[in-house]
Amino acid sequence: MQRSDDFLGHPRGLAFLFASEMWERFSYYGMRALLVLYMVDYLLTPARMDAALGLDALKRGLETISGPLAPQPFASQIYGLYTGLVYLAPILGGAIADRWLGRTRTIVIGAALMAVGHFMMAYDRLFLIALLCIAFGCGGFKPNISVQVGELYAPTDARRDRAYSIFYVGINIGAFFAPLVCGTVGETIGWHYGFACAGVGMAIGLATYVMGLPSLPPEPMRGVRRAPTAQARAQFRRSLITLMLLFAPSALFWAAFEQQGNTIALWAAQSTDRGVDVFGWRAEIPVTWFQAFNPLMIFLFTPPLVSFWSRLSRAGREPSTISKMSLGCLGVAVSYGVMALAAWTSDGGKASWLWLLAFFCVITVSELHFSPIALSLVSHVAPEGSRSALMGVWFTSMFLGNLLAGWLGSLWSSVPSVSFFLLMAALGAVGALIVEAARRPLCGLLSSRVRRRGD
Repeated sequence: MQRSDDFLGHPRGLAFLFASEMWERFSYYGMRALLVLYMVDYLLTPARMDAALGLDALKRGLETISGPLAPQPFASQIYGLYTGLVYLAPILGGAIADRWLGRTRTIVIGAALMAVGHFMMAYDRLFLIALLCIAFGCGGFKPNISVQVGELYAPTDARRDRAYSIFYVGINIGAFFAPLVCGTVGETIGWHYGFACAGVGMAIGLATYVMGLPSLPPEPMRGVRRAPTAQARAQFRRSLITLMLLFAPSALFWAAFEQQGNTIALWAAQSTDRGVDVFGWRAEIPVTWFQAFNPLMIFLFTPPLVSFWSRLSRAGREPSTISKMSLGCLGVAVSYGVMALAAWTSDGGKASWLWLLAFFCVITVSELHFSPIALSLVSHVAPEGSRSALMGVWFTSMFLGNLLAGWLGSLWSSVPSVSFFLLMAALGAVGALIVEAARRPLCGLLSSRVRRRGD
């Protein structure tokens, strides 16, 4: 357990985890900013459909399920499969860390695999292989580094939720600069140069993590595995039940939220007036820059929000973990209500970019009430020896959400925009209702976990 508090009142190891995750997210979101546009405008055009190994076979396989696929629906399906696999692979990465390699080695291998995958994206022929490398690398990296944040703190340390919110800022600093750098390079110089920039970012993230190893939590003892005691089995069951109760709302939250890199990017490209006047000079906001709005707002909104929660905590009025997650789902519904209003008022024309600004403001506050709080909850309820595996289980809800996001995104070109955005709003509202319906059993499970750790 790290004792020195020299990073914003937190252990020094948090700074290295913060920076490593920042660069990993730079690479991930840099590539994601270009992915759908690259496929729709370049790779999936008739002239280049045979450029990538296995792409025709994948298209035929998907068409047996969904019928003929034009470039946009096919791109959306690939996007959903890729982002879904990114959040399914953590089950494997968590199990490998808990049972065999330990968290540190699994993180290093995962980071190296991601770097290789991003550089491979510079070659059309290796497109699908590169996506697999990135997804499985992320599976080794993401659940284990998230668990290491929680292991910097004692079980009863009240700073844990705030630490995950700070860690989340690191995620979004990387995600903010990613579309500005990789997106701009990809749009103006060439897609493949943008993908290579993402690879450089991942290599820096790997180097940062290795440099910070002396400040990170020690690896749990793995020696000879003993049969779990009845108490350990009961703890694991309670933890799993807690996660399962939140599985559906999490999947619905991410199905709506992950449209940002898919249909929201297409809305920005096709249906948004991106012109701005700067000192009398008319300029146009690049499409990929809109994907920097959400991470920019994350690190603008997080400090005042964490400070607000701290003040409420001192007064005994801070919202519970369950309340925060419920508000997060409800906020997603409101954000897509904003987009439905934008589509309705534009009446088939181009809507002002200010509608997207309002959308990102609302969905960012919603994200801060859901995603980092969920990571903190998983770290809190998971028993020692199963934390990475259970973090991987939690990421499976994101896998389902991203698969659903890809499938729903394929409807974009065939349904009115107003109807599509109202459907996304409905996902958030249903998620909030499910969280509220599960409030009593969830509170009971969380309370029992606090009592056990305080024994």
